[in-house]
Order: sequence, then C-alpha cells, then structure tokens
Amino acid sequence: MSSASPPLIPKFSSLAPHYDVVLSDIWGVIHNGMAAHAHACDALMRMRARRGVVILVTNAPRPSDVVARQLERLHVPRETYDAIVSSGDVTRSVIDERRGQTLYHLGPERDRSIFSGLNVQFAPPETADYVVCSGLEDDETETPDDYRTRLESMLARRLFMVCGNPDVVVERGSTLVYCAGAIADLYATMGGEVLYAGKPCRPIYDMALAKAASAAGREIALSRVLAVGDSVRTDLKGARTAGVDFLFVTSGIHAEELGSREQPDSAALAATFAAAGGMPKAVMRELRW
Repeated sequence: MSSASPPLIPKFSSLAPHYDVVLSDIWGVIHNGMAAHAHACDALMRMRARRGVVILVTNAPRPSDVVARQLERLHVPRETYDAIVSSGDVTRSVIDERRGQTLYHLGPERDRSIFSGLNVQFAPPETADYVVCSGLEDDETETPDDYRTRLESMLARRLFMVCGNPDVVVERGSTLVYCAGAIADLYATMGGEVLYAGKPCRPIYDMALAKAASAAGREIALSRVLAVGDSVRTDLKGARTAGVDFLFVTSGIHAEELGSREQPDSAALAATFAAAGGMPKAVMRELRW
C-alpha cells in the first residue's frame, strides 16, 4: 500500500457523477451538534437533484424518527436526505430479538426513546440479563474510567453488552465529548462481550443499503455507493466492511490531530490512514459541492 495520502479535493461535484448513492454520516459532516453545516446540506441536496439517493447513517443511539426531529431543530433541510438509519434502529432490533429478557440501561435519560414502543423490562445490573449502553450519564463531566467499578461488577456476572453508539467521541460545538463506544471499548478490554450496533459493523450498512435500494426502486451496485464521514474508526472501517468507497472529511473529530481545521497536514493524513489499514477514495476539508 502506498504511504501517500489520497487526493484532497475542493469540490464534491467532481466525485458525485461516479455514484448513485451516498451513505453520509451526520454528526461531524452535516452538523456539529450545535448547528447545521449549510455547505454539506447543499451538497447532498444537489446530489439528490441529480437523481442520486442520500441515506444518512448515524451512530446516534436513538430511533431514526427521533434523529429526524433533531435535524429539523438544527435547521437541516428535509430535502437533504431520502432516509435515515441509526444505531438506535439496530439496537431496537437486537432488543426485540431478546424479548422476555430483562435489561439494564447504561446511559442518559435523553436516550430512553430507544426503548419506545418495545416491550422492555428494566432491571438493575445486579439482576439484569444483559446491558444496553447508550452513553455516559453525564458526558460533560465524566470519563469512561468513572464506570470501571460498575463494569467490573457487570463482568463478574458475564453480562452481554449492546453498544447503542460505537462512537468513542463526538463533537459538541468545538468540544469533544465521550460516547458509548468509549465505555464499550473499556468493557471489551476488560474481557466483556460487546455487540456494536452501529458503524463500523455490518448490520447498519445492510439496513442502509436496503433503504437505498427502496428509495431508488432498484438494486444498487456497491461500486456506485460512496460513504462519507469524519471518523477513521467507524466511517472508514465501516465503508471497508460494506465494500464501498469512502470520502473522508477532515474538519470533524480528527481535525486537531491532522494539523488544523483549515488546512490538514498531508503527512498526518497519510499516517492516520496507514495506521487504520485503509485509504479513502478522496479527502475533503468539509463536504461542499
């Protein structure tokens, strides 16, 4: 594999004609948790105007209809996308398969929508059959290590964990905050069994590709699908898992380690991709038509 970084392109319009479907990350590409990125929304709307299909694929631990309402609050135009697939959707399918078992919810109250409409029996970690982790209870003050004692007691009972958001960190404005993936990674390192419900694992891509085919009214060749994201760990690896091309956006969670938001360092980019064991098709500072 070459150590050179893939091309840094200024315009998405140079790539768009080669693809029929875009699987776009949300947080870090379309918004930063506080405001929509207007240029990214415009680029995806232009893709759809060319009869392309845009499916938003997110590790948000909430059902896709809840994600849609959040996008509306952040002023992301509904015309930006055809459909949404969330790790919350995948998590709900896992919970549904485990009907009759009790679960312990490790995460903030705001994520409870993930259980809405499901016949769920909650229990404390001392008696639950398995755990659904959707995040830190207070992601502004806590770190994953604050949960080590609780995880040790869960491990002693060999509790299976469903991670409803495989992201380790996410941007909130200009700040990075920990996500469920950070707790799940710690639990896995300790020896716990974890199922990651979102990117980079296969189930969320299968769901997204099925929605893309439905929106297009036909099967879509994987060679005509482009994933877009800002995370090497989830988006780049996930695109490789799904067998599709990948466009890396540098101004998201990796911005600081890549030099700056305005001008990423090519050597840092090459080193990041080499460490990840895979190269994207192209790189952009931000998604822009």
